[in-house]
Amino acid sequence: MAASRMYLSAKRAAALDAELMSSGGFSLDQLMELAGLSCAQAVYKSHPPESKRNVLIIAGPGNNGGDGLVAARHLKLFGYNPIVYYPKRPNKDLYNRLVTQLSNLKVSFTDDIDMAITETDQILDAIFGFSFQPPIRDPFVHVIGLLELTKKPVTSVDIPSSWDVDSGPPKTGELGAGFVPDVLVSLTAPKPAAKFFKGTHFLGGRFVSKEIAEKWGFSLPNYPGVDQVVELPVDNEKL
Repeated sequence: MAASRMYLSAKRAAALDAELMSSGGFSLDQLMELAGLSCAQAVYKSHPPESKRNVLIIAGPGNNGGDGLVAARHLKLFGYNPIVYYPKRPNKDLYNRLVTQLSNLKVSFTDDIDMAITETDQILDAIFGFSFQPPIRDPFVHVIGLLELTKKPVTSVDIPSSWDVDSGPPKTGELGAGFVPDVLVSLTAPKPAAKFFKGTHFLGGRFVSKEIAEKWGFSLPNYPGVDQVVELPVDNEKL
């Protein structure tokens, strides 16, 4: 993908997901599984378990959080020691099953986010996805504040939590303005917020067909080997 790569707005991203789950034949479970696997692979490529084994997964209440739960399972199987902070759990079958899968693998959950951030080696931010709308509500006000302050490397799922999917990071002085993750994993296609991100940027969208990509106006990169993610060049497009 070149610097002029196409970005999916929040509205278009939702519409594309709807198409993938209708004429595309995918279920939500399948898309979440593929997204979570992509994120786990991006973590492995950026910070392998030999160097940063302890991973704190901060999961929000929606699909982004579900992606994080799937990633936690794969990270456990990849040799990491994941611990999950999941304070707002929807009582839905899909999410309950993801929690059960983690419990069966002896993955720990924590209620102490302050201690968890202190003790971890790295963080996976799976709080808010492309449907995020402010204001940020508790307990995530405190969590975003911690992410602004931490020196631990952070990988964000799809967009950095607290950023607007279309306009990017919050304005100076607003909550989240100081949060800049080290790694971003865009899912399906980059969102406009990615224009403001200059760190290591992966794309996880190997499940998208050439026909759907052409219909929605974006190109598919060449994924290496059996990888579910590919690193994208920094977008030097002027904002």
